[in-house]
Amino acid sequence: MSKGITPRSEDYSKWYNELVVRADLAEHSAVRGCMVIKPYGFAIWEKMKEVLDARFKATGHQNAAFPLFIPKSFLSKEADHVEGFAKECAVVTHYRLKNAEDGSGVVVDPDAKLEEELIVRPTSETIIWNTFKTWIRSHRDLPLLINQWANVVRWEMRTRLFLRTAEFFWQEGHTAHATKEEAVAEAELMLKEYADFMENYLAIPVIKGYKTASERFAGADETYTTEGLMQDGKALQMGTSHFLGQNFAKAFDVKYQNANNEENYVWATSWGVSTRMMGALIMAHSDDKGLVLPPRLAPIQVVAVPIVNKKTIDRLDDIRAVFDKIQSGLGGDVRFKLDDDDSKRSGFKFAEYELRGVPVRLALGPRDLDNGTIEIARRDTLEKMVIPIDEAADKITALLAEIQQSIYDKALAHREAHTTKVDDFDTFKQVLDEKGGFILAHWDGTAETEEAIKKATKATIRCIPIDAIEEAGSCVFSGKPSNKRVLFARAY
Repeated sequence: MSKGITPRSEDYSKWYNELVVRADLAEHSAVRGCMVIKPYGFAIWEKMKEVLDARFKATGHQNAAFPLFIPKSFLSKEADHVEGFAKECAVVTHYRLKNAEDGSGVVVDPDAKLEEELIVRPTSETIIWNTFKTWIRSHRDLPLLINQWANVVRWEMRTRLFLRTAEFFWQEGHTAHATKEEAVAEAELMLKEYADFMENYLAIPVIKGYKTASERFAGADETYTTEGLMQDGKALQMGTSHFLGQNFAKAFDVKYQNANNEENYVWATSWGVSTRMMGALIMAHSDDKGLVLPPRLAPIQVVAVPIVNKKTIDRLDDIRAVFDKIQSGLGGDVRFKLDDDDSKRSGFKFAEYELRGVPVRLALGPRDLDNGTIEIARRDTLEKMVIPIDEAADKITALLAEIQQSIYDKALAHREAHTTKVDDFDTFKQVLDEKGGFILAHWDGTAETEEAIKKATKATIRCIPIDAIEEAGSCVFSGKPSNKRVLFARAY
């Protein structure tokens, strides 16, 4: 265990908070509930953005940017939407400050009150659909496939770095279609894109499903979700895709003229993932020594550490030459760092790179040089191996792929070991308290039962799995008939 980090088994929440700070990912800011994402943490987020952005563009989407401020009246146009976000909105009421007459500082100028208050963007459906009204006239304008990378504000009182902050970064896709079928297909496509990214880059297995009516996005007809399981047995909603029907089109009067010159409302979707994925990455894989990063997202994939002292410093150039040759053999796509800073001892460096989750570490000293060998350590299993220098590049290439898969396999095994089928409520409560994880149980389909289970156990229906098998059963709580199991868990 790295000095100063609380073990997971002792206090998982404290372990997480300490690790985020100690690994140089983020820190609390002077603004309550907000965070500063540090360069190392932002480098991971940038890699996520890079991969997702390429995927969005490959499926025909274009990036655009919309205002941070939304007129209050816009939120009033879609009743479910305003109800869903009303308690989280930050509101701008004035546009100017002035010096206080008593010299105590600045105060809000009461004469600078806005005619209409502005909402700091909690999500952009309303401002975007007001814009779409001017962009869409004909069926030739459809489909309209837009994505925005942005920051949003949702006024949270209880915050945790990356998982829940008042301000966070995300992307939000917003699309308009001529038919319901096209819009549903779009929402399902983006769900698949998210799940594929989460499994193949974050190395986190996810369950795809759709939310119950009470858990849907405000203003959506259907919300699709990807649910991941963290090491402490709690679920995390990692990304959502929404079929919005014609709700926003009707609220903002967005119509198109079809080939027969008939006017119809368009059909809509929206979908998004956020810096919450950073929290998932940490909680799904990391250990008491620090971060465990999947190679595809690691800012540094391979770190090379020369092992020299005052007596052997004259061999440093020879060691550097070997590392240069290995790096050249790996090609330009591998993110490689040579740490030849002689102000820090090699043992300190090893611990630091373990803390920061670098997947592969190389160590080479004069004795290794004379023997023609090099030490390779992998972060996920902490295994060390000594191999011939000439084989290093090929071994590292294979190892990066192996580590990526191994991290995923470990997370999948954890999820499978913590997914339990339950048929009665006493067992349901026992599994939640003693084992945690996902519970597959029958539900009678009513909001009353859903709320009663939540109140009694703090567990929610994470989703109705897309691949849920039709089977006759009885609701775990009410005993009423049910035709499939849904996914329950306590969640972040």
